[in-house]
This record gives sequence, C-alpha cells and structure tokens, in this order.
Amino acid sequence: MTDARPKNRGTEWRRRGAALVVAAGLVTAATTLPTATAATAARSAGCGQAAATGDYTVQSGGLTRTYRLHVPDNYKPTRAYPLILVFHGRGKTGAQTEAFSDLSKLDAVVAYPNGVIGDENKQAWQGAPYSADGVDDVKFTADLLDQLESKYCVDTRTVYATGKSNGAGFTGILACKLADRIAAIAPVAGAFYIEGGRCAPSRPVPVLAIHGTGDTTIPYGGDGQRDLPDVQTWVRDWAVRDHCDQDPRVSQQGDDVLKFTYRGCDADVVHVAVTDGGHSWPGSDAASGPGYVSQTFEAHELIGNFFKAHKL
Repeated sequence: MTDARPKNRGTEWRRRGAALVVAAGLVTAATTLPTATAATAARSAGCGQAAATGDYTVQSGGLTRTYRLHVPDNYKPTRAYPLILVFHGRGKTGAQTEAFSDLSKLDAVVAYPNGVIGDENKQAWQGAPYSADGVDDVKFTADLLDQLESKYCVDTRTVYATGKSNGAGFTGILACKLADRIAAIAPVAGAFYIEGGRCAPSRPVPVLAIHGTGDTTIPYGGDGQRDLPDVQTWVRDWAVRDHCDQDPRVSQQGDDVLKFTYRGCDADVVHVAVTDGGHSWPGSDAASGPGYVSQTFEAHELIGNFFKAHKL
C-alpha cells in the first residue's frame, strides 16, 4: 500500500495545502541554509580544499565505514557551508535516502552515512534491538565529522542531523550524546527505542519531529512490546529537557497536518503530526515507505528552514 487516499485529490491537496502551509508559517519559500560570513563562521580546517560529490570511506572502531556525500553544484572551497548528516532506516542505504528525501536540494554539504549490518542481514544504527552488536555509531559519527570538517569547508556551528525511522531514532541519541557538535535534529517517522541509558545533553537541543498518525511500522501511539514510546511523549520529554512550557500551541496546517509548537523554551521544540500519514517522507513519492504520503508540505523544505534558524 502506498497511499490510502484517493489519487485524484493529490494535485488539489498539494495546491491548497501549500498555500495554507506557507500562510501559516509551517515552511517558507526559501530552502537556502544560512551562509556564514568570514566574521561569523567557525570555519573548519577543510576550507580552501577542492570537493566533489561521491562515495567515500572513513575508519572508525576498527571498521571501514562508507558514506555518500553531496556538495552543492556551485561549491566554493572558501565559503563555510552548513553540514547535514542524514541517517537511513533499517535495511536501507544512504543512497536510497538521498533519492527520496530531496535533502541534496538544500544549499549545504550533505552526508549520507551507511550503518553496519545487524540482525536479519540489514544495515541499522545503534540504539535499536536489531543493530549490530558492539558497534559504536556515536563514535563513528564523531569520526565522520572529524573527516568531513578536515576535507570540506564547513561552518562547525551549523552541523545538523536528520533521518528516517531507525536513522531518525539515532538522531535522538546524537542529540543526547553529541550536543556539543550537533546544532539541531529533525527526525522523520522516528523509531525511538528505549535503549541507551539516560539522556543528558550538554546543552538544550532544538528538535523538529515529523511523524504520521497512521504509521503502522513505528506506531504513533507507541508499542510497549517493542519498547517504542508514544511519539508525543518522546517530544514532551525533549520539551522538558529544553525547559519549555508543557502546553504547546496547536495549529492546523492544510488538510492533514497538525503542528505542535512548544513555547518558552531554551531551545525550540516542534512536532508535526501528519493525519493518517504512513511510514513515509512527506512530499516524496511512494518509495519513501508504506502508507499515505502527505503532499501538504515538503519535508526537506521544512527541515531546511528549521535548521536555518539554529546554530551552536
């Protein structure tokens, strides 16, 4: 199943929904992330070096790890770019996630790392019950950041993490353990398994969480048998960590989106719930996952604009 709603309404939803969403401030027209000036950027050691889109390796934990890298077509080695890390879902790859997410359209250096094969011969990320034993993906992420910052011109204050499903859940672990290097996270359809111990980030971390209420793979209401929390509970936990008021402002966005905005925070916490949405990436096609795929907004645009508003 790819879309539980009538296909002949898709174009109408996109047109009407886009207008409503823009009017309500869910996304803005711009998808360009901030360009740091020489005076404000925390420029990485890679500034001044040539760069190319392609597939690369990095050594971490005694393993040769792989990632796909996208650099903007007009990449300038003297300009410090935002860096976005994108983590795939279980059994998927960085290349597959790049194809449906449209994150490479953003004006940023975008890295799509690959997980290590765990249970059922599927690539996965730390923190899930099916991930590879003994693999430290937090250390891998730090090693990957070291390599990217040494080879590419990156503003180290504008490093972000997003992903889908198991990869989205892993961004929550990164926010807990690498808050000194990750400026903000934006998990989509996140599998937030209750593993990995207490979350105590070194600073308040901005969080944008997108999830479909009709997701049958990672249920919106949680799954106690799999140690999956209710999505709104997971978001509220971040609202507590970021010292927000506990009653969010709720607004309707288009036909099928509710936006929960927490107020009074030390770092912004926003939750976007897609009504009847499946285990999918809003704005994409059916390749992003099963169930209804909302076309009311483009997830990469919403994520890009959320990241644009935050830096270390």
